[in-house]
Amino acid sequence: MIERPDRTPLHRDFFNRPVLEVAPDLLGRTLLRRTAEGTIELRLTEVEAYAGDIDPGSHAFRGRTARNDVMFGPPGHAYVYFTYGMWHCLNLVCGPEGRASGVLLRAGEVREGVEQVRKRRVSARNDKELAKGPARLATGLAIDRALNGTDVCTGGDAPLSILTGTPPPSDLVRNGPRTGVGGDGAPHPWRYWIDGDPTVSPYRAHTPRRRAT
Repeated sequence: MIERPDRTPLHRDFFNRPVLEVAPDLLGRTLLRRTAEGTIELRLTEVEAYAGDIDPGSHAFRGRTARNDVMFGPPGHAYVYFTYGMWHCLNLVCGPEGRASGVLLRAGEVREGVEQVRKRRVSARNDKELAKGPARLATGLAIDRALNGTDVCTGGDAPLSILTGTPPPSDLVRNGPRTGVGGDGAPHPWRYWIDGDPTVSPYRAHTPRRRAT
């Protein structure tokens, strides 16, 4: 049986590039999630790049820790973190080993396994909202810290894989400031999305958290 080109898993060399090259190139690719209930396929429509020690918005800006260890490579692995005591978020590690960088998967269109995702995302008003935002994406695809460090380049029966998919025309790729990033990292235009796609999440500027008095 001949494998369709769009069903081919992305090679590790794809991820072993600068994060600002990898991030926009992930748009239109297929995220494959295998669970005990079945397979989910998601077409990526929005991502954000985080560039390690040169990026104040990155978890790795201040160096290596137990939490961000996976970000330092090798490329082509999942970095999953827990935030605000409630949500998980999925990133893909890229760049040369030893230099932490990664791409946050912000949103996508669920193309297979919709019923499975609906059960986890009961608050979604419609199918376009099932993975409209990084926490929603992770919740709908049953992604948590147990998947941290997963190799997404092995294919086969791996719980996570990235397939070639169908990238959008270059004139539909947009970029701008990252959602919710403040401080010196706020101006970086490292959020990328497919223009006009209804699954892309709305941009929100950083809002400083006030301490309780």
